[in-house]
Amino acid sequence: MRAVSVQPFWARRTTIRSLRPWFFLVLGLLVIDQLTKIATIDLLSLGSGIEVTPFFNFVHVRNPGAAFSFLADASGWQRWFFSGLAVVVSAWLGFMIWQSPDDKLFCVAASLMMSGALGNLIDRVVHGEVIDFLDFHWAGWHWPAFNVADSAITVGAVLFVWVEILRYRKAKANSLDHEHPPQP
Repeated sequence: MRAVSVQPFWARRTTIRSLRPWFFLVLGLLVIDQLTKIATIDLLSLGSGIEVTPFFNFVHVRNPGAAFSFLADASGWQRWFFSGLAVVVSAWLGFMIWQSPDDKLFCVAASLMMSGALGNLIDRVVHGEVIDFLDFHWAGWHWPAFNVADSAITVGAVLFVWVEILRYRKAKANSLDHEHPPQP
């Protein structure tokens, strides 16, 4: 659980300078994500692919759903649902970064997730679906194709869980220290 600030959020004095690294991390990953998707559209026709190694292909596929093609077969409402969800999640992550700009590991995790959400949001708004191009496979089994934004979301989520586990362990250790103070 995140520590709650004693000050109300509007009284915090977060500076633009303290937010700059996180802004540039989000922007940089967003640019990389969009450039790789533009290259995919320009170099590969929809449904085609290029074998790179015996277990990896560059492909051009589209996903109107979410991870693992969740709701891909829905009637079209999922485009706006996932777009709205990306806006809400990105706003919340931005607010959390603004609240704790000096919590570096947390801000890296939040920035990764935000850049991924925004990258896939751009795809949904511009193309109506997400462009995926990384295809890993082995012995006839294919992992669902994904993109840079998906990777950023995944790494950010794993890092976020790790940050919270570390935070929980630290809080637990501190509470044990207060329950059993050292004896003179």
